[in-house]
Amino acid sequence: MVKALLGKKVGMTQVFDEENRQVPVTVLSVGPCYVTQVKDPEKENSSAVQIGFDTTSRKNVPKPMLGHFDRAGVEPQKIVADVEPEEGAELELGQRLEVDIFEDEQKVDVTGISKGRGFSGVVKRHGFSGGPKTHGSRFHRTHGSVGPGTDPGRVHPGTRMAGHYGAEKVTEQNLEVVQVDTEKGVMLVKGAVPGSKGNYVTVRKKK
Repeated sequence: MVKALLGKKVGMTQVFDEENRQVPVTVLSVGPCYVTQVKDPEKENSSAVQIGFDTTSRKNVPKPMLGHFDRAGVEPQKIVADVEPEEGAELELGQRLEVDIFEDEQKVDVTGISKGRGFSGVVKRHGFSGGPKTHGSRFHRTHGSVGPGTDPGRVHPGTRMAGHYGAEKVTEQNLEVVQVDTEKGVMLVKGAVPGSKGNYVTVRKKK
C-alpha cells in the first residue's frame, strides 16, 4: 500500500476514554483515494505513486487531466498528490485505497493549510508584548526599532514585522489515532489539525 492518503477536515468533537476522561478529537474524512499514476524511477526519476481524492464533474476538469484520469480508469478527482509507497508494494492504476490502512497505526502526521489571518500586526503575528498601555506612551501594539540608522542602515531579512499571517502549509506531528471507522471512512485523531472545516489534508504514517 502507500504511506499517506488524502482527506478532508470535518471538524472537532470530543470522546471519552476508558477512564471516562474527556478527549478532544478532530474528525477526518480520509479516502477513498484512487491510484492515478505509478511513476517509473528510470523514466521520471521518482518512485512515488500519484493518488487522487474527491470525485468531481468532468466539466470542471481540463482536457489534459481528463485524459490522465481516463488512462487510469477513474473518475476525475479534485486534487492529486504524490505519496510514498510501502516497500515492496505493487499498486495498479485505478486501485482504490481506503482509510483501513491506518487501522494498525498509533500515531500519524497531518498536513494542511492553516487558517488565513490576513495582514496582522506583530502582537498577533509574533506574540510581541507591546508597550505601556497608559500615561500617554503612544507606543501600544507596534514594534520597536527594526534596524540600525547607521551602517549597514537597512532592515535585515527575516526581521519579525507586521505582515501576512497564516494560509501556509503546516504539519502537526505525532497525533494519536483514537479511532478508525472503515465503514464511514473517517478517523479520529487527538487534538487539532491545521485549517478550517472542509480543508484538504494529507494523513501520513509515522516512519
